[in-house]
Formats: sequence, C-alpha cells, structure tokens
Amino acid sequence: MTDQNIDRKRLYYVGNLSIFMIGLGFAVRANIAPNLQHEIYDKIDMANSASMVGEALGATFTGFALTLLFGSALVDLIGMKRMLLISALGYVVGALGLLAAAFMPASEYIQLIVFSSLMLTGFGWGAVEAASNPMVAALYPEEKTHRLNILHAWWPAGIVVGGLLGVAISRLGLPWELNMLVLMLPAVALAWMVFTSIFPVTERVATGVSYGDMFKELVKRPMFWVFWVCMYFTAASELAPGQWVNISLSNIVGMEGILLLVYVSGLMFVMRHFAGPIAERISSMGLMFVSCLSAGVGLYLLSIANTPLLAFAAATVWGAGVCYMWPTMLAITSDRFPRGGAVAMGLMGFAGGMSIQFVLPQMGAIFDSARAEAAGGVDLATLSPEAMQEVIRYASVESFQSVAIVPIILLPVFGIIWLYDRKKSGQPGVVGEPGAVIGSKES
Repeated sequence: MTDQNIDRKRLYYVGNLSIFMIGLGFAVRANIAPNLQHEIYDKIDMANSASMVGEALGATFTGFALTLLFGSALVDLIGMKRMLLISALGYVVGALGLLAAAFMPASEYIQLIVFSSLMLTGFGWGAVEAASNPMVAALYPEEKTHRLNILHAWWPAGIVVGGLLGVAISRLGLPWELNMLVLMLPAVALAWMVFTSIFPVTERVATGVSYGDMFKELVKRPMFWVFWVCMYFTAASELAPGQWVNISLSNIVGMEGILLLVYVSGLMFVMRHFAGPIAERISSMGLMFVSCLSAGVGLYLLSIANTPLLAFAAATVWGAGVCYMWPTMLAITSDRFPRGGAVAMGLMGFAGGMSIQFVLPQMGAIFDSARAEAAGGVDLATLSPEAMQEVIRYASVESFQSVAIVPIILLPVFGIIWLYDRKKSGQPGVVGEPGAVIGSKES
C-alpha cells in the first residue's frame, strides 16, 4: 500500500464516530443508572444498592482498562480495523444483554448479566481507545495535542446526544429500555464504515521500533510512570463524577442531573477545538495545571450547589477544568515517549479506567454510609418520601465532596514539571521528540 491508499479525512471521521459512540454509551449508562438501582438493586438490597450500582457501572471501566492493557499491544498485530470491529461488537452484544436483563425478575443471576453486559461495553470502549488514539497520532504526527483534543470533542458530543435522548425517553414516559437501542445504532454504523476503509499502521510499526525497544522506552523512562499515576487522578476527576451525576446531583439541586452532564459536555465539545492554540501559548503541561485547579474548585462548588443556577455555574467551572484532561494526557505521552507506541497510550488509558473502577464503588459506599448516618439508624424502607429526599440529598453532597480533592493533589506535580520545562527550553513549548510520519499501511 502507498500513502495514496489512505483517505485521511475518512479515517478521521471513523475516529470521530468511534469516540461519539463511547460518549453516547457514557450518557446511556448515566441515564439508566437510577433505573438499575430502583428496579434491580433496591429489590435485592436497598441498604447497599448505591454501592451495588457503583460496582456494576465500574465493570464498564474494568473492561475498558483490561482491553487497553492488552489491546494496545495487540493493535500492532491485528490492526486498527479489526480492533474497531471488536469495539462495535462489544457495544451491540452488551446492549442486548442489558435489554434482556431488564425483562427478567431481580435476582443475583440478573446482577451477573448486568455486570457482564456493562463489562462488554467496556471492552468496546477500550477497543476504540486502543485503535483510534494511535490512528490519529499516526495520521497527524505534527499536531497531536490539537487533533487528539478535537477527536475527543466527539466524546462530549455523544454525551449530549445520548443525554438528551435519555431525557426525552423519560419525559415522554417511554420505556427506559429504549436507551439500549440508542446505544446500538452508532455501533452498527461504525462497523460498516470500518469494514469499508483502509487503515494505517501505528507509528511504532511505521518507524520500525521493535516490541523490545518499545518496552525499554517505558521501563527506562521513570517520568512515564509519573504521568501514569497522574492519569489515575485526572480520570477520576472527570469520569467518576460524570457517571454518578444522575444519581447524585438530581437529589442536590432538584433537577435531572443528566441535564448538567449534557450542558458540561456541550461546553467541552466547543472548548476542545481550541486546545491547540491554548497549548501553544502555555504548553500542554501548563494546560494540565490550569485544568486541575479549575476541576478541583468546580467539584467542590458542585457539592454545595443547592439551586439549578448555582449547579450550572459550578458545572461550568468543573467542565472547563476536566475538558482537556484525557486527550492532553494522551498527547503528552505520545510526544514525550514516542517510542512507547500504542502500548504507552494504552497504559495511560488503563490507568484511567482502573481509577474509575476504584472510585465509583467508593463514591457509592460513601453515599450508602452517609445515607445511613442521616437516617439515624432507621430502616430506609420505612422513611417518608420527604425524609428520604433529605437523607439522599445529604448523602449526595458527601459523595461529591469526596472527589473534590483529587485534582488538587496534582497541582504541585504539574506545576513543577511545567516550570522545569520552561526553564529548560526557554519557552513554554512541550519537551519531547516530534511524532513519526505515516509509513506502510494495512488493508
């Protein structure tokens, strides 16, 4: 194959659709989380239902993380095309599993079906990240931060569409199970586009870097592991509150929390298109410092907001903070450790996914504990609707405040690296090797 066989614009659309699909999936899970809690987990164990739904939602991130851990190494062998086809299959089968579970009586067996189905969508999510991120890095080696941020702008776009469709389904009194059909449609479209496209190989393959050299790059560069740990915190700051928003914020501000997520996602979609010019002025590291500061402040403000207006104001601060985190961390990795290839980017995604697997159940446990504390030992099932609302409001505030400190922890780390980069280079640019050009191709 030659470079002329690669339709860069079409492949970028494929990447955009794949990221849109996983964003849509994120919104669908936020939409159905209250339904899963009330219709399945409350019937099994009301006192621990929030923890149980948190564990189920966390299964998505486990599947995501495991796929990235192994899929990022496999993408060089099986190719981006097959990896993206696997992602579409994961979403279709996972959605069908959730649809089947919705029509079965609540039981421990249903718990297993829900858990497995959510994990399958996580496998699909991980396969998208394993393929699309190195694909865009290979297609646009000269502007990775900008292009990866635009690519990931389609994540919040998917959340907006999925969130609004979920609200429409709820407001019209339609069965919540329709969310599963919403989840499958872009997966089918993605499968067709992928099947009819030709893909490049990854940067590592194009430049002839061996697997051994790729792993040596990561082992011998301790700064990679510093960023890897940072990814745990940045992902927790963005994804855990977003997945929990419909359960928690709905009870704090008296409105559907998914609407806040839709608003923040629309904000992120617009802002990510300006990542390149911002990074050129203050560097990718400076961008991460500012993002962490804004995210920490925003999360705390969200926890104390008690009206829709204050919630939207707080969500604006939080959204502006988390907006650039995920794609910029990937761009930093690709720029600073180019010989690490898809594995380096995959390990970063793995860290982000496992972070949520730990944080979501913890938020659920904090929610359950605070709910029991507020109830004063009274059986929750015996509380009046008004008393239950106050109990849940208190628990919601506690669960959100628990993650507000997470991005603040990173400020000294990013601040020191940012200052060091500026001192070393004499300008705010990113320190690292330039990306590689596209080489041979795969069908």
